[in-house]
Amino acid sequence: MERQPFYCLFLLLFLLSPARSLAESVGPDEARQLRDEVSEMFYHAFGGYMKHAFPLDELRPLTCSGEDSLGGYALTLIDSLDTLALLGDQERFSASIEWIANNLHFGINKTVSVFETTIRVLGGLLSAHLVASDYATGMRVPSYDGKLLKLSEDLALRLLPAFDTPTGIPFGSVNLFHGVSTVEVEVPKITSTAGGGTLTLEFGVLSRLTGNPVFEQVTKNAVRGIWARRSRLDLVGAHINVFTGEWTQKDAGIGTSIDSFYEYLLKAYLLFGDEEYLFMFQQAYTAAMQYLYNDPWYVEVNMDSAAMVWPLFNSLQAFWPGLQVLAGDVDPAIRTHTAFFNVWKKYGFTPEGFNLATLNVQHGQKSYPLRPELIESTYWLYKATRNPRYLDAGRDIVASLQYGARCPCGYCHISDVESHEQEDHMESFFLSETVKYLWLLFDLAAGPDNLVENGPYKYIFSTEGHLLPATPQISLVHEHCSYFGAFCKSGRRHRSIASVSNDPQENNATKYHVNWGPSRFQNFQSGSTAQQSLSMSGIIKRDYQLIQISVLFDFGKHKNGSLDLAHAQCLGVNPMMDVENLISHRGSPFVVLFCQGNKIHREVWFFSVNNLEGVNSVERLIMKLKGKVTRDREREVEARIVVGALGRLTNDTPFDTLGDTPL
Repeated sequence: MERQPFYCLFLLLFLLSPARSLAESVGPDEARQLRDEVSEMFYHAFGGYMKHAFPLDELRPLTCSGEDSLGGYALTLIDSLDTLALLGDQERFSASIEWIANNLHFGINKTVSVFETTIRVLGGLLSAHLVASDYATGMRVPSYDGKLLKLSEDLALRLLPAFDTPTGIPFGSVNLFHGVSTVEVEVPKITSTAGGGTLTLEFGVLSRLTGNPVFEQVTKNAVRGIWARRSRLDLVGAHINVFTGEWTQKDAGIGTSIDSFYEYLLKAYLLFGDEEYLFMFQQAYTAAMQYLYNDPWYVEVNMDSAAMVWPLFNSLQAFWPGLQVLAGDVDPAIRTHTAFFNVWKKYGFTPEGFNLATLNVQHGQKSYPLRPELIESTYWLYKATRNPRYLDAGRDIVASLQYGARCPCGYCHISDVESHEQEDHMESFFLSETVKYLWLLFDLAAGPDNLVENGPYKYIFSTEGHLLPATPQISLVHEHCSYFGAFCKSGRRHRSIASVSNDPQENNATKYHVNWGPSRFQNFQSGSTAQQSLSMSGIIKRDYQLIQISVLFDFGKHKNGSLDLAHAQCLGVNPMMDVENLISHRGSPFVVLFCQGNKIHREVWFFSVNNLEGVNSVERLIMKLKGKVTRDREREVEARIVVGALGRLTNDTPFDTLGDTPL
């Protein structure tokens, strides 16, 4: 793919952009002033919402009124909770949690977006719960009784019917009272890749806090369902039919409809330590850099042929440099951020679409809805490099928002970046992301004193900017035991994903470069556990203790005659090994985990129709498995849990053990 013309376009745009400011670079004193100004911006908007819109979902900042835009449950308040905690506002944080605990419920007859409800509401509730319930955060609410976690679980249970599809990829919307409507079942349902693949963090955290693995399981299956349908180039399209698995829009890119799919692959690995996500991210990222990257821009291509279909920068792409920082690929992130920020400087905002062929705003995509993505990447690049140019960029962004978007009661959408015409709407993410990343940027430069940089944990930001801490309960490497508590049956606690420093002078900012993003990503070598070959000896080891039985679906045979690599991992088989010999096993696979000492061992069992004769309930299945384990291991053990449902059984596969390996 030709790249030189796009680099020339970048140089031309740089020359055509407004003259570079002659102002001095931002120093610590000015950074403190800018941090305080951003804090005032937050309270101007938050106060406007509470006075004129609460408890409706969002603020109309021009007319000082409110509107219900998602579900009618005080969306902006929920989305703002952890920003209040970050600012150290104990009074408003406590009062907000108390109101939500006493007034919020989800038993309402409203159809909502699964994606937006998950990232804004579920994520907001979980983040606030984790802050309010923990003394170590310094923002614990003494009267808090865990009600936000109960609300989170209730909400997630109401979203679960959306995942009941043949592909495992969820419907785009669900009714909180009735589930999936009959209309959605009768009409083929199309969802975006981002909508189906950006649910793992929130649902995964909920599973680890409640001990119910179903939330993490369904969202992981959704990611697998999308990834299994990638093209031979390892690219994914923008929209997919959740019934047939057919792509209805094959444009591959890093922006609209796909963006956060990439984001959650890496962040799920960083938060949970699950190397399956890292394996998928490595393949997806490599393909994106090979087929989508035209230094310093990114384009959209056909997912099958890599033929360019759209030379367009859209504003959602601006998150990408920040993700590259987390992945340790900083050099291209710097170049791309420079190009994106030049678009901001040309208009004072980033339009939804900027045509790289004409160097003009794309027709019909002239708005700026207060998006945070460019600011997010600015924060991460400053955190990684400490280059003051990113503080200067933040100062320019603050000036644009203050002089172009500020309204009587909040901050307005910009309907046209060329005329700076304002629109009477303020998305809740302005308070959960846009001002949060600006505040963190300047606080970091002024000498950080906040929960993220100086708190007890490392934090992963959700795609909505919510704070998800890497606590031992959430970030255990051996995730399966976490469903039964932080200890395996041996009594040995599993190590955390991130190493813990014993140096009291070392804060999160200094540890970041060593053991959070780049090193974890780059150190995943061929010798890691996930890439070791699976022993096929079938030898049964004794003195094991059964701690979990996971019932997985039969994924069947793919068009190319082999099992998909992600599905091979579902079967408990390493993706790096030859999986052709599993094709003949057409029964329902059972992954069985055993604990022996401080090690977990995994075996895969296949059962034939004859062997499962008379098994028509979970109770009978447990008894059947319990009998096998007792016979094989010459001692009584307990079958603790069965997850999922029986898959399709098509032939008489022997009732045997396929092998085991330490995790």
